[in-house]
Amino acid sequence: MSGTLYLVGTPIGNLGDLSPRAAETLRSVDFIAAEDTRVTLKLLNHFGIKKQLISYYEHNKAESAAVILPRLLAGESCALVTDAGMPAISDPGEDLVRQCAGAGIPVAAVPGPSAVVTALAMSGLPTQRFTFEGFLSTSGKSRREHLASLKEEKRTMVLYEAPHKLAETLEDLLETLGDRDVALCREITKLHEEVWRTTLSEALEKYREQRPRGEFVLVIRGAPAEKGARLSLEEALEIVARHRSEGMKLKDAARLAAAESGQSKNDLYHAALLQEGEE
Repeated sequence: MSGTLYLVGTPIGNLGDLSPRAAETLRSVDFIAAEDTRVTLKLLNHFGIKKQLISYYEHNKAESAAVILPRLLAGESCALVTDAGMPAISDPGEDLVRQCAGAGIPVAAVPGPSAVVTALAMSGLPTQRFTFEGFLSTSGKSRREHLASLKEEKRTMVLYEAPHKLAETLEDLLETLGDRDVALCREITKLHEEVWRTTLSEALEKYREQRPRGEFVLVIRGAPAEKGARLSLEEALEIVARHRSEGMKLKDAARLAAAESGQSKNDLYHAALLQEGEE
């Protein structure tokens, strides 16, 4: 009887987020397949766990799978972990899961932190429907094709980006999508966690002048509603008033209401300003 491959979610920053079940699974398996054994060793040492580690990442996944699969088929159990978050999500672990499924090896999940849904929840942008786009391609043609495919995307979009590529990505997004609301989530769950809710143009202006620090998750508003679906000015002003009652600044309330209604942000701002002055 074969063993089980456990997909174990690990903290994305705060070690306190490792669940009791995840810790128990890491203690109970025969060995652990890790994206970076040095990072995982720090996690294991923090929780006093001693376990054999096997390296499994993009550039050695074929060789490592050739070691992992026979051990699973022989009845051993393995925990697959990444440096942070859920394995097999925008991660070579998906290949190992596919191979296990093909070989009849049970795969179980021990859910844990995810930068995607954490950033989405904190973004303040619509969450009913969203698309996770991972990292944009760095090569010219595939990058242009990826960006072009997002231009008419109406769902909220979630991207990962490294600090040294952030300004370039913001510039490309602004050029392709136009100015959109964006939440830049940095160092999630860590000491210097920051969520900045702004626009692509304002973010680009800042990070052209200031060097970004930490890993980023970008949450971007989807394409606006069709022209025919535009709300009336009175209906849009009601949305502004609702956001204002929640303590939001007028500028931010007008921007959100514009995205929700199809009305002009400037028209809404000035109409609301006049309306509030009359009250």
